[in-house]
Amino acid sequence: MSYFAAALARTPDGWTAEELDLDGVSDVDEVADLVRDVEADAETALLFVEEDDEYVAILRVDAGADEPRVFVSDAAATETYAVAGMLAGAVDDPAEPDDDGEDTPTPTAEPLGDAALLADLGTSRRDLLALVNSGRTLPSDVISEVCERAGCLDELETLRGA
Repeated sequence: MSYFAAALARTPDGWTAEELDLDGVSDVDEVADLVRDVEADAETALLFVEEDDEYVAILRVDAGADEPRVFVSDAAATETYAVAGMLAGAVDDPAEPDDDGEDTPTPTAEPLGDAALLADLGTSRRDLLALVNSGRTLPSDVISEVCERAGCLDELETLRGA
């Protein structure tokens, strides 16, 4: 199975979605440029990647931000999947679960990056980590859930042909 890469850009008029081809892209800066190109006036642009039901990667580019923010659900995927490895190249530290006294699921994978990158779009750090660490949730389901919370599920489903 090949990867699925969906870019969703939010403007004052709503969300725009486009499937991206990342073949031949060599680094995160090139990926971020492709995501920015989806909608030049976007306040926020997101890239969701899933491959072989093994991982989900999220890249976020905000207007005025110099660097993209990246999250990869499973560090082990970066060894096997080129796209995951390329995106993980922008990650400085592993994602650490919040220690606020609440129970969190036992991790099934070691996530990397900024797990709080969707907090203002309806998916908190805790919720994202819980979604990716649920043994019952496929990467495509994680993407659907966070898109539903952000208000762009219809655009995603249009790309998927649902």
